[in-house]
Amino acid sequence: MAACCLPAARRRLGALLALGAARRGSTAAQQRSTGDECGPEDPHDEPKHPLSDCALEHKAIRLEEQVRDLTERYRKALADSENVRRRTQKFVEDAKLFGIQSFCRDLVEVADILEKTAESAAEEAEPSNPNTTLKKIYEGLSLIEAKLQSVFAKHGLQKMNPVGGKYDPYDHEIVCHVPAEGMQPGTIALVTQDGYKLHGRTIRHALVGVAVESQE
Repeated sequence: MAACCLPAARRRLGALLALGAARRGSTAAQQRSTGDECGPEDPHDEPKHPLSDCALEHKAIRLEEQVRDLTERYRKALADSENVRRRTQKFVEDAKLFGIQSFCRDLVEVADILEKTAESAAEEAEPSNPNTTLKKIYEGLSLIEAKLQSVFAKHGLQKMNPVGGKYDPYDHEIVCHVPAEGMQPGTIALVTQDGYKLHGRTIRHALVGVAVESQE
């Protein structure tokens, strides 16, 4: 009796085990399906949130301020560059005009000697003096002096003629005072040494005597 019931019991046990395994497999599949449905979403599928209108407006304002700042800096740099260019150009032009200033100062001293020599020769070469050689020397000196002044004028070097004009400390140097006879006080009555200008710039002051009221 016990021997014939054993196979039946084994078959019943196998069926129960198979049923339990089937139930466990169905539960696991259901859990996996539920987990897939409730799991985290793909980050790539998240919707992108664009910047708000207010943020875009603030960003545009900042960019405009930066553009204005850069534009102002550019204008200042351009103005500074133009000023440097003008100063450099002025320096070059002055160097061309006044580069011979020292040379001109030396030449006017030669002109002083020539003028005084011509004046001395003129005093000796009077009509009453029969010395024709002296007259020829005077004429030659006069021609040389005139030619020298012509060369001076060609290069912008000019002699001052201040007699009768107002005293100017930038052009004249007072060496004496003389009574104002027929002249207004403060005007230049005589010149003891000629002054010269190079392109309008005084390179040697004229030594002058200024008229003053006579004290009785």
